Amino acid sequence: MTGLGEREGDAGVLGALLAGGQSRRFGSDKARADWQGRPLLHWAAAALPGAERLILAPPGKYTAELPGWPVRPDGRPGCGPLGGLETALAYGAERDLAWVALAGVDQPALTPDYWGALLARRGETGVRCVKALAPDGEPQPLGALYHVSLLGRVRGLLDSGQTRLRLAAAPEETALVPGLPARCFANVNTPGELRALGESGKGP
Repeated sequence: MTGLGEREGDAGVLGALLAGGQSRRFGSDKARADWQGRPLLHWAAAALPGAERLILAPPGKYTAELPGWPVRPDGRPGCGPLGGLETALAYGAERDLAWVALAGVDQPALTPDYWGALLARRGETGVRCVKALAPDGEPQPLGALYHVSLLGRVRGLLDSGQTRLRLAAAPEETALVPGLPARCFANVNTPGELRALGESGKGP
């Protein structure tokens, strides 16, 4: 039911969904929270591009919600999204995929058009990361594309104790995509934020 037919631009891309968080602010497993009749993680999964997909979560978790998706735990528990990116980049490299499309289960308003705008920039010279610019002008490290050649850099950051996802790629090798709909940048951390998103319109 996740609508995961392969789309134009999916070749060479691993769609990786971060689902290993503790959901402390939400108060329960937000990935399984209902939004408009479906678990929250289904919305981000349905939009995610990729010739292959991956869930970054504890072993066996969410296999019922996303049947057929491989599940891999973070190689470095407690290191947040950067640790998840390291696992995804390594997984993609093993499968000769060039890019990782990285999203979180708390990003239900991402759309195929959003990802299409990012994918259109990945062939530019010197680009190893593509990020969307939020309406406030901030580059978004989640809902972003990362080239598998960044694996060494990401490992080096983690080895040094750095866990900031924003540092995964240097600014000079990052393409920025402006002008995407503000709704795409919704991030759900609390039940109130989920209710507010539902009140702002049906579906992504």
